[in-house]
Amino acid sequence: MAAKARYVSTCIVAAAMSFATSAWAGSDRESSRMVDAAVLKQMKEQKIPGLSLAVVRNGQVIKSKGYGYANLEVRAPAKVDTIFPAGSITKQFTATAIMQLVEQGKLGLDDSITKYFPEAPAAWKPITIRHLLTHSSGIPDIFGSTEQTLYTKGIIDFHREYTEDELAHAYFSQPLDFPPGTRASYSNSAYQMLGFLIHRVTGQYYGDVFKAHFFAPLGMTTTAIFSYVDVVPNRASGYEVVNGAWKNVWLWQSVSTLSNAEGSLLMSVLDLAKWDAALTTEHILKRSSFETMWTPVPLDDGSGSAYKEGMGWYIANAHGHRVVFHTGGGFGFYAVMSRYLDDRLTVIVMTNIDERRADVLKIAGDVAAIYLPDTKGANPIKDWQD
Repeated sequence: MAAKARYVSTCIVAAAMSFATSAWAGSDRESSRMVDAAVLKQMKEQKIPGLSLAVVRNGQVIKSKGYGYANLEVRAPAKVDTIFPAGSITKQFTATAIMQLVEQGKLGLDDSITKYFPEAPAAWKPITIRHLLTHSSGIPDIFGSTEQTLYTKGIIDFHREYTEDELAHAYFSQPLDFPPGTRASYSNSAYQMLGFLIHRVTGQYYGDVFKAHFFAPLGMTTTAIFSYVDVVPNRASGYEVVNGAWKNVWLWQSVSTLSNAEGSLLMSVLDLAKWDAALTTEHILKRSSFETMWTPVPLDDGSGSAYKEGMGWYIANAHGHRVVFHTGGGFGFYAVMSRYLDDRLTVIVMTNIDERRADVLKIAGDVAAIYLPDTKGANPIKDWQD
């Protein structure tokens, strides 16, 4: 057992060492110049204050750079270690933690959620963990779908603090939008429930599970759960554009509605690059479990999901190149992580401009097309999936 632990530890350290950016010659130098030009062009067009980028190939960071400003008021530059909210990119960590519990035999994907939440209403009995992971549970999203209703659906009061049980009971009280498994509709509420499920099964807060199983072993030293009060070195400030001018974003949500498993993580692009490298190994999950997460899940009638939804990831095909990706947005920030699975290429973009105004998928697609030219025009496009 000790020898195995030393071997795993050595592998993780070796993987972490690969993140030093190499001095690539020839075409990679030209690609780097083209990436700079593409990013700066989009930042100007989209009026993005600051941006951090990492391009990872075969587990190595081949391009990483900060552009613009992490804070406009003190003119602090955006760097590769600038900390941004990752938003819904958090969902892939939640899904991975759930799959670890599946591998350990502590739960099953087709278990009814009521096995772990016996206080849930009878209408929830058909909801499985698989439904929660694939946005096919029917549980209403806490957020609206338009700018006018984005934070005004009334399921919860975003200004007050809640316990996990109080949030769960707020969702139990809502009628389902559709019978479980018959449709797919993005649900942050469902991913919050997955975080509560991790707590009930392990006895640990989901954030502590992430720290023990992901952040510490992978050396993700800048990654943390959202906090208003903690001092977070290099944290970016969030902005929106009002009448053509940058404005500070007013972050008015309560901590308990911002710090759940659907979108709570703060991190840098370099920590996401470490996460990306781990996804190419079997250090945190078996390859078969990852493939389950990255395979489109059909609805119960056999038809495809409208969201091309895996588990914590969206799934796309760019002219024959398999792509899994997820964006993450919110007040004053927007980010994306796009993985070209068979090409072993990943593009990570994190910005400090509001998701309603930015198009990080456009930036990531333009960068990917520099390294994979035949994906041009076929990369994932913004579809308001957050």
